[in-house]
Amino acid sequence: MAKKVVATLKKEGGKAFAKVIKAVKSPKTGAYTFKEEIVPLDGVQSALKN
Repeated sequence: MAKKVVATLKKEGGKAFAKVIKAVKSPKTGAYTFKEEIVPLDGVQSALKN
């Protein structure tokens, strides 16, 4: 799956995007899960804050 995302981001219009991966801790079990998002470069900081 990573290869497909990287190939998509390397296209002409794809350079304005970044893949953000956040570790989210579950309140019930304490286990971490990972949430992936593809966001515009100017929205990376706001995506990390949420």
